[in-house]
Amino acid sequence: MTSLVDSFRTTMRGYLTYRGREGHLAFLLHRLTGLGTLLFLIIHIVDTSFVYFAPHLYAETIELYRSTPFMIGEIFLVFSVIYHGVNGVRIAVVDMWLPHKWTLTAQKNWTRWAVLITIVLWLPAAFIMFRSMLVHNFGFGG
Repeated sequence: MTSLVDSFRTTMRGYLTYRGREGHLAFLLHRLTGLGTLLFLIIHIVDTSFVYFAPHLYAETIELYRSTPFMIGEIFLVFSVIYHGVNGVRIAVVDMWLPHKWTLTAQKNWTRWAVLITIVLWLPAAFIMFRSMLVHNFGFGG
């Protein structure tokens, strides 16, 4: 068990101290967005099962999801799904069709493009979701 803990510490220290710039940030963000999306899917499967197994809990869960912290979390969830998908396409294209064009400069540029595309796709959704939160939770502009 000690070696597992030491291995985890070493891995986490490496993740947090490595200064690989765009490539390292893309790696970390890809892992975090993937784990965040997976966590959401697990929670979603469990809460949807409440419809059948505990209908009263389902209604309470939906009310909880309409709270401000959860709605802000949903905005970041949309970012996570979009980034994970765009970066996954970037990785697949480079690995399958353009391995001969792999250079550090190209990776930096492609990573920057992946982030830019993510932000362009995410901002309209974030705006709509944020506005909905303001209208329904705070009564602004409705």
